[in-house]
Amino acid sequence: MSLPAVVPAPASIERGQGKPFRLHGGTAVAGETDAAAALLAVVEARTGLTLTGEGRLGVDLRVDPSTGGPESYRITAEAASVVVTGADAAGLFYGVQTLAQLLTRDGEEWIIPAVEITDAPRFAYRGVMLDVARHFHPVETVKGYIDRAASVKLNALHLHLTDDQGWRLHLDSRPKLAERASGTSVGGDPGGFYTKDDYREIVAYAAANHMIVVPEIDMPGHTHAVGLAYPELAEAPSIDEHMREVIRAYGGGEPTPGVPYEGLAVGFSSLRIDDEATYDFIADVFGELAAMTPGPYLHLGGDESLSTTDEDFASFIARASAIIADLGKTPVAWHEAGAASGIADTTVGQYWGFVTPTGGMDERARAFVANGSQLILSPADAIYLDMQYPSGPELGLTWANGPTSVERAYAWEPSDVISGIDDSDILGVEAPLWTETVRTAADIDLMAFPRIAAAAEAGWSPATGTSDLRTWESFRARVGELGPLWTSLGIGFHPSDEIPWVTE
Repeated sequence: MSLPAVVPAPASIERGQGKPFRLHGGTAVAGETDAAAALLAVVEARTGLTLTGEGRLGVDLRVDPSTGGPESYRITAEAASVVVTGADAAGLFYGVQTLAQLLTRDGEEWIIPAVEITDAPRFAYRGVMLDVARHFHPVETVKGYIDRAASVKLNALHLHLTDDQGWRLHLDSRPKLAERASGTSVGGDPGGFYTKDDYREIVAYAAANHMIVVPEIDMPGHTHAVGLAYPELAEAPSIDEHMREVIRAYGGGEPTPGVPYEGLAVGFSSLRIDDEATYDFIADVFGELAAMTPGPYLHLGGDESLSTTDEDFASFIARASAIIADLGKTPVAWHEAGAASGIADTTVGQYWGFVTPTGGMDERARAFVANGSQLILSPADAIYLDMQYPSGPELGLTWANGPTSVERAYAWEPSDVISGIDDSDILGVEAPLWTETVRTAADIDLMAFPRIAAAAEAGWSPATGTSDLRTWESFRARVGELGPLWTSLGIGFHPSDEIPWVTE
């Protein structure tokens, strides 16, 4: 008999010898209140059962630090009971997510198969990024994405809050940013911004789902929107022939100082590197953001600063990262910032290059490790969730080595991407979702699922080759069995023909 389908693959799963646990309206759920509420909600969504807790047999939810390391859990399911034990509240929460995947229909009844699971994450940081700058997404959409990401044991939401096309957060210290730089999106679509209360609501909702929020204020490039609000801080757009080619391909026209930018070209904007007012601005922005962000990380961007000289870029990154570090936060920057010799040595690098690095991307990434810090891996040709599928919706782009299949999203190993980098150098894995073509919550679902599950398995599960479950054939079968669960949770996933989807 095959093992139950669990995604991401657990560290250890064994089929029990006895009969399954049978679920019914009288099944009792005892133990930690928040975890119980999460379980009751997913059981009702999946099965239609409202558990009254009046029965003798039930599900016991416990926290016991001796279970293992942070976020680990254990499940023992048999005919008489189901016990989920987390090493901490997060571990218990992840155990509940696994339990939801174990729910199986047996004729007219719902069961949890007899099983023993012992599980723990491979990497501490397992993230998704949502770009709310190219297209703005309201609070409810962000909260829905948190629900979905947490269900596959991801624990960080990286919000790309600013770009050439818009600034998406009100700050008391710089109110003109929201007033003047938030009104539009790519293609002239409506814009928007989060109030400070909106941002706090997102942070609190993420925390309730055991996720941190990592806010990104991208600089010194990707800053055309800053110039709409504070023109004295921004250089005039720098346009070369490559950018004109992008504009011809995607439309949107050339950027103009003081005019909202609605196109897709990148690399033309920059803050004024030699002006002290720029660093006052950075101190204001990150200081206010730090006060609202309980998580340890603030992301300063640093990518595609094509109109900034190498010397100016290095000077800027050194000063900006020091400002963040002095706030007691850990700076995060895209891998290009590794070229800045004076970067704060606590800065975490985020690698967005290809699975096989090109153009010195790997050298810049290794610089963060040489400084004594770590890397987040986001290989664009594997887990950029905004890339087109080989077949399916028209949404998405193709610049990262063409369309990205579900198999390609799965078939990479984090420790193999950058030579000389092993697990101890890797903070974790993150799957970005850029939104040049992604306008709605339904678009997010379609582009993220099922490929987000591949990224989750790369971040949570044992390394490729160390577990029988860590194969493409195992993964595609396990994901296929989750189709009914995802549907019951309202996730409008892409029905990729690579996956043998199970229907009920």
